[in-house]
Amino acid sequence: MNKILRRIFTVIPAVLLQVLWLYILFGWLAPWAPLIGFLLSVLSFLFVLYLLTKREESTYKVLWLLVILTFPLPGALLYLIFGNKRTTKPLRKKLERMDPLPPMSCPPETVSAAVAAENKRMSQTFQWIQNKTGFPLRKNTGAQYYPLGDLLFPQMLQELEKAQKFIFVEYFIIQNGHMWDSMVEILARKAAQGVDVRVLYDDLGSISTYSEREARVLRQKGIRCAAFNPLIFVKGTLNCRDHRKMLIIDGKTAFSGGVNLADEYINQVEKFGHWKDIGFRITGEAVQNYTRMFAEFWNAFTRDPIPAHFLESGEPSADAQPPAEDGYVLSYYDSPLRADAVSNELYIDLLSQAKDYAWFYTPYLMPGDALLDAFVRAAGRGVDVRIILPGVPDKKLVYCMSRSFYPVLLEAGVKIYEYTPGFVHAKGCVTDDIAGTVGTVNLDYRSLFLHFENNSLFYKASLLRDLKEDFLATQEKCRERTRENVKTGFWKWILDGVLRIFAPLC
Repeated sequence: MNKILRRIFTVIPAVLLQVLWLYILFGWLAPWAPLIGFLLSVLSFLFVLYLLTKREESTYKVLWLLVILTFPLPGALLYLIFGNKRTTKPLRKKLERMDPLPPMSCPPETVSAAVAAENKRMSQTFQWIQNKTGFPLRKNTGAQYYPLGDLLFPQMLQELEKAQKFIFVEYFIIQNGHMWDSMVEILARKAAQGVDVRVLYDDLGSISTYSEREARVLRQKGIRCAAFNPLIFVKGTLNCRDHRKMLIIDGKTAFSGGVNLADEYINQVEKFGHWKDIGFRITGEAVQNYTRMFAEFWNAFTRDPIPAHFLESGEPSADAQPPAEDGYVLSYYDSPLRADAVSNELYIDLLSQAKDYAWFYTPYLMPGDALLDAFVRAAGRGVDVRIILPGVPDKKLVYCMSRSFYPVLLEAGVKIYEYTPGFVHAKGCVTDDIAGTVGTVNLDYRSLFLHFENNSLFYKASLLRDLKEDFLATQEKCRERTRENVKTGFWKWILDGVLRIFAPLC
């Protein structure tokens, strides 16, 4: 709480200056009120036309149409500040101005050709993601699935001890405690040994748990540390958060998934019952994609670029045994700066390809209309569609918003389960035993459209078998929601409608 209060007192002067500027501006314009009213009506009409013709999620359009038509001037200003992707221009400029990174060693065309030969439709999905993100499909030569943060964390510590060149840490939330303190002890020791250690955290995501004061302590230990998109002014990039989670060691090992660096994620402390999360470790050439993800952000948003040789892939020794192949993986990151919401489109695509089943983990369920329709259509044609959600909420309003989507999904035949022991923070899916994802992407608007996220799409990898088994084991600890035990009625319909309107803001 003290961290939040300190941040509030820091930001208040900047906000007051913005309010004062608006007050002076409106006072100066007061004599011109009739003309301004007419111009606002014209501008509101133009705004409506612009939104209707814009290629954007329809739920988001409806929200802004209601705001602008009800409150023309403040609504238009809010849209210009927060709703328009042009407000992300400062972040885009930083990414565009950074020095080019060394090219990744991309796999030969035989990798994509091998997938195309056995599943042309899936190869098209991979090709689309590659075209949109610039990250290539790779052979999976070592992926380990972890059904709990409790099991993932000890492996992270073991791999950190092996670091010889560099350690890259990027997480949405960092909080002092057993988990982070244990990692910092190793990071500081490795930094003293000459290992290049860099930590990137989201300023707003860690606003109540980590601050510039803690970052300075890290720097004193020889650890480079930076906050992403610091909250100083109320600005258009406020909504664009770094929700990514990754730990990369020497370009040889990478960890990712839903687990942040705080004790509740490994059940060292209990906030909302038992914390169910998932993650994975990958090794081999597939780690290059994660190294590149981190390097792009670090070089763009700090003034301390990563040495180019850290990003160069070493050639395997002549006598090295080729690693065992275990399917394929394409790791990429989502960006609100792109025209296409890649993970949103990917989930729609996977649901459209599913023939037997499509099972999803998510802590929040607030899909846009296109993804909601994809769930409904898949269930309608006989696909076994299941979603596991929390039984204990971490945010009650968001929990209610998620439940507002239950009736339409249940009516379509989607099976919904709530994890009774506590909170589900896992983000992943598996379809037809051949494809699935594990990453940081929630099935809500903020995650699918506004945040920077990272995700890994696996194809024919044994990790998918482990993910499926874990899903079934978790389902045994859930209560199934049905049309009979979900409240309905006029007032519930009104409440759900209101919640659905504002779902894109949560």
